[in-house]
Amino acid sequence: MKIDVIKRAKEVLDIEAGAVKGLKARVGNNFRNAVNLVHKTKGRAIVSGMGKTGIIAQKFSATLASTGTPSLFLHTAEAIHGDLGKVTAEDVVIILSNSGSTEEMKQFLPLLKKIGCKVIALTGNTQSVLAKYSDVVLDISVKKEACPLGLAPTASTTAALAMADALAICLLEMKGFKEKDFAFFHPGGALGRRLLLKVEDIMRSGKGNPIVKEGEKVAGVLLKITQARAGSATVVDSRGKLKGIFTDGDLRRHLETDRDLPLRRISEVMTKNPAVVYPDMLAAEAVRILQEKRVDELPVVDRRGRPAGLLDVQDLLKAGLV
Repeated sequence: MKIDVIKRAKEVLDIEAGAVKGLKARVGNNFRNAVNLVHKTKGRAIVSGMGKTGIIAQKFSATLASTGTPSLFLHTAEAIHGDLGKVTAEDVVIILSNSGSTEEMKQFLPLLKKIGCKVIALTGNTQSVLAKYSDVVLDISVKKEACPLGLAPTASTTAALAMADALAICLLEMKGFKEKDFAFFHPGGALGRRLLLKVEDIMRSGKGNPIVKEGEKVAGVLLKITQARAGSATVVDSRGKLKGIFTDGDLRRHLETDRDLPLRRISEVMTKNPAVVYPDMLAAEAVRILQEKRVDELPVVDRRGRPAGLLDVQDLLKAGLV
């Protein structure tokens, strides 16, 4: 059977995008209640599902666990064969099911009520057994699946994933979850390196960090920058406190209009009161400051305002942070 694969692919994407967009009108008090229920629970968020929706449930549980909400996945069918012992009265059980009326579900739900935990449903059928047993119901129904047979879960699983992500992100923000918290749960691999690496781990110091007095001439400062193979020099006052930074950008700007630039005092042409970072700051935070300020170098100072190092965008690139 020949088909226009490009056309068909675009149709599938339109159907799935429409399914997600259609959820916006259903985000209201029930959604708020669901977020508050999970946020206030003294136990864990136990996410349950089976089949392809169960895979979405596993992802949802993993997202919750990595963003500050203790969570575990409970397969709906396995729950009625011994795994129900994982659930306590203090937990909230979030069940993802398109139909909400499978045989496993009919056995599972009365047992949850007997335990006494709260139940949140993400379902495509608000009249289902699941909906009737739940404390909060979120409607994730779709008009049609992208599958032409209407059998393979496609748009429905996409909608479930999107609604679950919306819940997870709202919970993340309610908890005040920060990058340092995220780093704690992601210590391994490139992501962990990005989030755990501190400025002091990659900053230039010693000979790689040229520090000059504010009375020095530009010519001498340029020589020190060249010797250090750096892109800038940190300028300090007589007490050794930061006054400014002199970068390649400063050099180019003044070279165009000032023939006597090499003889100028560095304090006349430096960038005064530059943005700074601290040695114990996460490197990821420093990257954000670099991007916001649109600069390539940042002085690293201690809490007394004395230079401790130099952070260069090239070092961040080598570390895989940019």
